[in-house]
Amino acid sequence: MSTEKTLILVKPDGVRRQLVGEVISRIEKKGYVITAMRMMQADRALLERHYAEHQGKPFFEPLVEFMMSGPVVAIVAEGNRVIEGFRSLAGATDPTVAAPGTIRGDLARDQGTKVVQNIVHGSDSPESAAREIEIFFGK
Repeated sequence: MSTEKTLILVKPDGVRRQLVGEVISRIEKKGYVITAMRMMQADRALLERHYAEHQGKPFFEPLVEFMMSGPVVAIVAEGNRVIEGFRSLAGATDPTVAAPGTIRGDLARDQGTKVVQNIVHGSDSPESAAREIEIFFGK
């Protein structure tokens, strides 16, 4: 059994709505272990590194602005297939179609904003997880 690590972010909308505890509870109830966590105000330089693959796309600037609009909670979670498992737990990116029982399906909705405000981010691969964890937590 191979243990993976993933980066989970509770985005500014989740922090503003006081959903951090709910997100943590769902991660732990799923059986994953939180090995690092910090609340922070992400700056432009950090977010440009995090979203580097999206630079030049029309949603890049609104996304960075949204992510700088308030504090985020960065979490490292570990467990067998945690990357796939958390992404399933989070639900579809679009909260309108996210399944009930998922974080986004239960807690998020389309706010009519320039970018989707959907409570959480989760790494999409082991390579992304390693890169993102280093961005938010260092080596």
